[in-house]
Amino acid sequence: MIVSSCINDKTKDTALNLEKNITLPNIIVIIVDDAGYVDFGFMGSKDLDTPEIDKLAADGVIFTDAHVSATVCAPSRAGLLTGKYQQRFGFEANGTGDEHSGDIGLSDNVVTLAEVFKKNNYKTIAIGKWHLGATATDHPNKRGFDEFYGFLAGGRSYFPMTNPSTEHMLQQNGKQVTFDGYLTDVLGDRSVNFIEENKDHPFFMYLAYNAVHTPMEAKQADLEKYKDHSRQDLAAMTWSLDENIGKLRNKLKELEILDNTLIYFISDNGGAHNNSSENGILKGWKGNEFEGGHRVPFVVSWPAKIQSNQKFEGLTSSLDIFTTSLAAADIKKEDHLILDGVNLLPYLLQEKSGSPHAELYWRKLDESAARLGDYKLVKLKGYGSTMYNLSNDLGELNDLSAKDTVALNQISTKLSTWESKMITPLWREGKPWEDVTYHIQKRLMENKPVLYKDPAEEKEYLSH
Repeated sequence: MIVSSCINDKTKDTALNLEKNITLPNIIVIIVDDAGYVDFGFMGSKDLDTPEIDKLAADGVIFTDAHVSATVCAPSRAGLLTGKYQQRFGFEANGTGDEHSGDIGLSDNVVTLAEVFKKNNYKTIAIGKWHLGATATDHPNKRGFDEFYGFLAGGRSYFPMTNPSTEHMLQQNGKQVTFDGYLTDVLGDRSVNFIEENKDHPFFMYLAYNAVHTPMEAKQADLEKYKDHSRQDLAAMTWSLDENIGKLRNKLKELEILDNTLIYFISDNGGAHNNSSENGILKGWKGNEFEGGHRVPFVVSWPAKIQSNQKFEGLTSSLDIFTTSLAAADIKKEDHLILDGVNLLPYLLQEKSGSPHAELYWRKLDESAARLGDYKLVKLKGYGSTMYNLSNDLGELNDLSAKDTVALNQISTKLSTWESKMITPLWREGKPWEDVTYHIQKRLMENKPVLYKDPAEEKEYLSH
């Protein structure tokens, strides 16, 4: 594009911005809910059908050592959208507050990825599950999103609800939206329509499906398709999720903008114990600090830049999405912005080798963990710690804490130093769930069967 030298500076700036908009990548973050580590074809699933998500994975890079920053929904999303350990601003437990603290949600002084992109002339939209606060100041429209098409709560029915609460209703920018059909389809349709509306302008989309979180609800046709499946509900829900991600990808291709769209696909935490998900060899599940709680499927696709059909084995985190996206859009990080993520592009473009992270940390109230190279420390307040070498013990079965005290002391010191930089959690999850979580973590550390997985099961167990 040639700009005449006689036009004034303001017009020149506008023209240059328009020229830049043509080449700026679109950014899409697809986050699914409570998905099992091995429950996609590209992760080795043999019984769940995910052909469209597998195409997305084949388009780019599959990360084999990828982690989210929390083992439950809300803090994991807080970390992803702010690019920093959510413990820096007290968002450590699930939910967004408790009966004593009220609905705190995201700290008012943290910056979201959407705010940065909006400031840099991107159209921004959040679709689906929010779960980061339901007060006026926490509404997605106040956190950098031009449009919010979704629901504020941590979960809801996949079908229309009678008189839903403000937190559970499907809304568009605060106004209730009524719908027929199945919520996964409705969210998928909005993602496609938004792309159609903004095909000529760079956009940032945060597409947060509530699938495959409970309740286990699916369309009748999909249930019939999987009527003989051992995980019928999950198979049907996963099929619908896959169809809608396919719709999105096909629309990008139809509009000839797929090549210049950077797409992330990730689960918010490990598979849950109550949705039939499977984590394969990984120990634990959603809510505890073993690999099954925070190691997740992760794909990055950007056909114009990143070579397809790759696998990347370096240690990576959902925190990297923020930093990588800024680099992709050539947005300079402001000095006041603290980010804990790494720009993955040099590794994906093979300009750098090795592991993006030498260490990662996790904490949810009494449970914590640290990763240092191949070593993984798991700690339970008031009980003790275990340590594993993941290079030959991915299932975290062989405790090395008594055998390798040098490594134990090193990683324990690293965790303590990290914790000293974080703040006290602003709310907790309540005694019933905290007692259950403590029990689960302790039993897993002892390589013993877990006796109960939720407060109702604990009550029943203790009554016998």
